Parts: sequence; C-alpha cells; structure tokens
Amino acid sequence: MNEKASPKILIAEDVESNFLYLKAVLSKLNATIYWAKNGIEAVEICEQNSIDLVFMDLQMPEMNGYEATEILKKKLPHLPIVAQTAFAMSDDREKALDSGCDDYLAKPIKSKDLLNVVEKYITL
Repeated sequence: MNEKASPKILIAEDVESNFLYLKAVLSKLNATIYWAKNGIEAVEICEQNSIDLVFMDLQMPEMNGYEATEILKKKLPHLPIVAQTAFAMSDDREKALDSGCDDYLAKPIKSKDLLNVVEKYITL
C-alpha cells in the first residue's frame, strides 16, 4: 500500500491563541504543523523544510506577511501562500494578492473555510 506523506503546513502567526486555533483545526488532517511568529521565521522555515502550504498573517513583528510573501514567492514561486488577517478591508485583499498571496482568509477564520482552502492547494 502506498501511503501519502503527511502535508507540511506553516502557520505564520504572532498571536499564540490564533496559532493554537488554526493548529487544532488542521490537526484533523494528519499534517505536520510549523509555527513562525514573524516573517523572518516564516522565510527561514520555508527555506529549511519542504513546506506544502503557508497560512501567512499579514500583521507581524520584525517582518510583516507582505514582505515575507514577496521573498518566498521569489525563492519558491510554486509554494501556495494564503493570507490571513483581521483587517478585512477590500484593499487589504488586493494588497495581499498583489504581494504574491494565492488566497485570502479574513479573521475570525471559520474551520470550514480553513479546511476548504487546504483542500484547494493540497491533495490529502
């Protein structure tokens, strides 16, 4: 029997309670979850691991999600990056997509929406 490797998902999120919520929802997928608390860590984790999907908070300390996304898309253009932000204005969505994000989720994120986005980018 050919078992598929568990997907590797990075959650770039500086607020621990938000990370724990996303991790709890994603735990149903048998995925390996990585946590970056800022954009610098997000870039480093993606460079050191073969990440399958990134959930990128746009407002983080040290390096924000926009900058981290731009760097990652230059280095790993096929890596799917989903923006997540509490600032759900229409121009935020545009700015996220312009910076290279493949998709966008507004906080608070519903578990169903989160899982739908995962299915869109990862074959489970």
